Amino acid sequence: MLYRLLLLLVLIPLLEMLILIQIGRIFGFWHTLMLLIILGLVGAAMVRSQGFSVICRLRQEIARGQVPGLSLLDGMMVLTGGILLITPGLLTDLAGLMLLIPFIRRRARGMLLAWFWRFMKKRTVRLL
Repeated sequence: MLYRLLLLLVLIPLLEMLILIQIGRIFGFWHTLMLLIILGLVGAAMVRSQGFSVICRLRQEIARGQVPGLSLLDGMMVLTGGILLITPGLLTDLAGLMLLIPFIRRRARGMLLAWFWRFMKKRTVRLL
């Protein structure tokens, strides 16, 4: 597991640099820089709106006396999307933006829950 994490921490930045270099060659430095800035601004606006939406749902569920499990998971996914948007690069920006779109986030949440339950049934959940 640690090797996979280390591999991701090395491969993703290398892939991001290669993509940025290729886009820079095609469109030029300034256009590539503007694309990254625009994606960052759009992402920041989406993090803000989706974050407020998740917080409102959390408060409503708590007020009704419900356990806000799915809303908490949504909040973690919005936070993860925000962190990915802060990371420079197009792949991480696209992944972060995807986590901020509600219907994509619901789909990812379902996949994440299925993965979690599959490993819980095997009782082989390892954290790092």
